[in-house]
Amino acid sequence: MSTTPESLNQALHWRYATKRFDAARTIPDETWAALEQSLVLAPSSFGLQPWKFIVVTSPEVRRALVPHSWGQTQPVESSHFVIFAARTSVTVEHIDHFLARIVELRGGTVEALAGYRGMMVNSLTHRSEAELTQWATHQAYIALGQFMTSAAVLGVDTCPMEGLVPAEYDKILGLTGTGLKTVVACAAGYRSTDDKYASMPKVRFPASELIQNI
Repeated sequence: MSTTPESLNQALHWRYATKRFDAARTIPDETWAALEQSLVLAPSSFGLQPWKFIVVTSPEVRRALVPHSWGQTQPVESSHFVIFAARTSVTVEHIDHFLARIVELRGGTVEALAGYRGMMVNSLTHRSEAELTQWATHQAYIALGQFMTSAAVLGVDTCPMEGLVPAEYDKILGLTGTGLKTVVACAAGYRSTDDKYASMPKVRFPASELIQNI
């Protein structure tokens, strides 16, 4: 672990929501592999990972997303463009798949996890689709935060994008009817020298207004 408090703060001050990317620069494969792992390793409630991360590499698909991104250019200018999609339901089958993965990686038996299984089934499978979508959406934002922080530490620029039309994204990405819904997107790459926001001071309220110690 080579990151220090000072280097972390420097990375977070350096980071900003990049408006213009240098389309000629691509994130190196090794760096992108680490950022993909930051998504895989993101925490979630119960550890259930109720999401899918869709990395759009097709230029045609990227161009098709622009009109449904409030005209923003990040989908086509960034090196990598990631869609964070949330599950609209959590089935018993998904829970059992997760438990099988626990046994695969940690050993033991599924039977020994019966209490944990019951907790998840009782908590999640009786909720409405709207309730589950909201829950999964909250989890997706946890992954987004981890991805953006990881990118900043590695010197990669990002821009989280809620300025999009989820239903149209779903159509273009083939998500309609799959049990997944677009929540948010994130462009990643390297800032353009033309992006005036890169040199602007970060505007935040002081810690004394935001943090309360009890």
